[in-house]
Amino acid sequence: MAAVERGAPGIYNVVDDEPASFRECLPVYAEALGAKKPFRVPVWLAKLVAGEEVALFTQELRGASNARAKAELGWEPAHGSWRQGFRDSLG
Repeated sequence: MAAVERGAPGIYNVVDDEPASFRECLPVYAEALGAKKPFRVPVWLAKLVAGEEVALFTQELRGASNARAKAELGWEPAHGSWRQGFRDSLG
């Protein structure tokens, strides 16, 4: 709401303070859910099974910075770390 009501036009990333790749997040997410640790598959197999877009998404997704939202809107994340957020929200 702060971005809509008083923010300058543009993009505000609403993320925690610890940018991470999909590869880093997935095992921690699985653990928080009580699931088995996911196994890694070669990119060629992921493209074959899930499609090229999904395979590229998991390889190229990177963390985002919340610096603009914090500086311009005075916003703070509920959890400073996605690891803590997973444990608190899913555990």
